[in-house]
Amino acid sequence: MFRAAYERESVNSVFQGSASDLIKLSMNKIHQVIKEENLNAKMLLQIHDELIFEVNADEAEVLGDRFRTIMEDIMPLNIPLKASLNIGSHWGKLK
Repeated sequence: MFRAAYERESVNSVFQGSASDLIKLSMNKIHQVIKEENLNAKMLLQIHDELIFEVNADEAEVLGDRFRTIMEDIMPLNIPLKASLNIGSHWGKLK
């Protein structure tokens, strides 16, 4: 029983570590884009594999699509990454 648990953890840690690296790379790239282009957007939170931004409502769709593309293309992989986009007036409306 212990051996099976250790084996699961050892496999899972690779996936969790890779996901962590990918989200951090995405955050750095998005921050760079926001800063370089002086976008009216703020990255507020990172929760596991989610990023939460504050943007003007009229720019939310365009910036959301742009940030999603950055996340999906952050690293070339054999299996494509897919990110979803939720827009709401407050955090409780995002899901």
